[in-house]
Amino acid sequence: MKVSLEFSGGAELLVDGQKNHDVTLPDKEDGSKWTVKDLLAWIKDNLIDERPELFVQGDTVRPGILVLINGTDWELMDGPEYELCEGDAFVFISTLHGG
Repeated sequence: MKVSLEFSGGAELLVDGQKNHDVTLPDKEDGSKWTVKDLLAWIKDNLIDERPELFVQGDTVRPGILVLINGTDWELMDGPEYELCEGDAFVFISTLHGG
């Protein structure tokens, strides 16, 4: 399954400063569908090299990170339980900034 990921607002610093990622997710061994919860674990294991706690907290994103699925707030689309579709576009925007 192919999806696109965009990191901005500082979240891109967690993925080597690269804002856009087109990724192909492998089929799951049990044949189940990918959820955003699964995607977050995949991002943590495959894209984030240091300090994953700045992105994920448990099986969801850390407070202060806005998640959009195809331009819509993920809270309106079942949040972490949303089942991914081919070609989905995910945007992760950090809203927390030091001062």
